[in-house]
Amino acid sequence: MGAHNTTIDPNTPMEYQTETGRLNILGFWIFLGAEIALFATLFATYLVLFSRTAGGPTPGELFEIKGVMLQTFLLLTSSFTCGIAIHEMRRHNLKGLYTWMIITLALGLGFLGLEIYEFVHYVHEGATMQTSAFWSAFFVLVGTHGAHVTLGIGWVILILIQLKMRGLNPATSKKVFIVSLYWHFLDVVWIFVFTAVYLYGMMEPSMGGGMHHG
Repeated sequence: MGAHNTTIDPNTPMEYQTETGRLNILGFWIFLGAEIALFATLFATYLVLFSRTAGGPTPGELFEIKGVMLQTFLLLTSSFTCGIAIHEMRRHNLKGLYTWMIITLALGLGFLGLEIYEFVHYVHEGATMQTSAFWSAFFVLVGTHGAHVTLGIGWVILILIQLKMRGLNPATSKKVFIVSLYWHFLDVVWIFVFTAVYLYGMMEPSMGGGMHHG
């Protein structure tokens, strides 16, 4: 009877098969709650300082839809490939997990490269953290997200090394699942960045014009 109680349901995903795994995943959800509070604060600060350009470049002058759309495409596609990687993990297909995680890494690196290029372009055009309160808030918000993506890439690489050394087991699958939650979280945050920062910022000249007209 006791043995029956400790039997693991074969349908239970590997990362949930140990109590440690379940507790670590729960703990990570709590950590993401704190991350949401951090980004909510940064978004609020950015929106409050939106019009404080102090005579410097405005977002409407510098933001370009093409580059931002490409960044968005890369990051959202990486979320999709990360989801496929988890699907492969649950099929106990280590090769498939590896393949899709490496594709996810490549897309994440592409996103970061574009973001660094964008920041360098803005600085070249005279928009730095010292230029105005607006640009300071912009660089802190978008830069914090970029730093999280960088951390996520490093984290995935470390987990892939562990998978190579230890194979797929409840401990390594738990780590893969947690880093996938983190990656999906960063994609959700980016949707808010794309909307509140870039789309709103690119509407700024017409909005400003409308205000002056009124």
